[in-house]
Amino acid sequence: NKDDSLTLPVPAVRETPSHLLYCIYPVFSSQTPKKQWENATWLVTEFVLVGFSNLPGLRTTLFTLFFLMYLVTLSGNVTIITIIHVDRSLHTPMYRFLAVLSLSETCYTLVTIPNMLAHLLVESQAIPIAGCRAQMFFFLGLGCSHCFLLTLMGYDRYVAICHPLHYSVIMRPTVCLCLGALVFCGGLSVALIETSMIFSSPFCNSNRVEHFFCDIAPVLKLSCGESAGKALAIFFLSVLVVLVSFLLILLSYALIGAAILRIRSAAGRHRAFSTCAAHLTVVIVHFGCASIIYLRPESGGNPDQDRLVAVFYTVVTPLLNPVVYTLRNKEVRVALRRTLARSCGVSK
Repeated sequence: NKDDSLTLPVPAVRETPSHLLYCIYPVFSSQTPKKQWENATWLVTEFVLVGFSNLPGLRTTLFTLFFLMYLVTLSGNVTIITIIHVDRSLHTPMYRFLAVLSLSETCYTLVTIPNMLAHLLVESQAIPIAGCRAQMFFFLGLGCSHCFLLTLMGYDRYVAICHPLHYSVIMRPTVCLCLGALVFCGGLSVALIETSMIFSSPFCNSNRVEHFFCDIAPVLKLSCGESAGKALAIFFLSVLVVLVSFLLILLSYALIGAAILRIRSAAGRHRAFSTCAAHLTVVIVHFGCASIIYLRPESGGNPDQDRLVAVFYTVVTPLLNPVVYTLRNKEVRVALRRTLARSCGVSK
């Protein structure tokens, strides 16, 4: 009757046959659905990296270019690590930090470039949320560690030039080991905080990440919850990491510059500055790219522009570091020639 019809419950969306079928499907299937239904909202469980899908005609060319650059980067970093390990004249804190930087740079490129190369070859560009979270954690952790490590290398140059008589005491092996461990613990801690903030809420807006890897801005846009507060907190944390590290490096070089100006001979000033030139070049490139991407209150203004800059600091910058440190550093060049001559059986 009419009264009974008024008391009948309205069927909830969660009780529809299509939803029941969707819930039963994963039990009998080995494939994981890309989305889940919760409170009448489709929740994303898998992302699709857009990458360079808007450039289908250039995918083969881009793969070849990035692959060759990646091989040069790997070979350059491995060469630096090997030379520093083999040549005893380079067993100093400065070059040990350089070896750690090259090792960190190698791991940094392993996080993003192989996955990007694979996506340039195959059509499928899906990545589960757990994989996206892991990629973002290691990418941010190693990126922050680079900032701290470059700051530590600047401090090492300050001690070497401004306090040369106390250098062996201040930068003794145990101190260097503790500082190096503190650098990576600090970087991974910052990455853990930022990654936890980003993945604390489910994702429901879309599953398309407008990037070729899981970076902060494109992933945060897909969050179901209020992302403005998270974006602001991550922005201030990024400022704390990038800006404070850069200011400490500037302070080190201000003191170094004052010490160099007190050197009377032009040859002495040139020799002192040459030990800092390679590090200063890498600092400018690294912090310049980091500032463009992460020191913006409004994240992800232009996806195409962000991808272009991301290519620079994930592919080009790691390539520049070993090139700069081998071409601009006389001691590394001499050690490289000496090691090659020794390996070929040519006596110097």
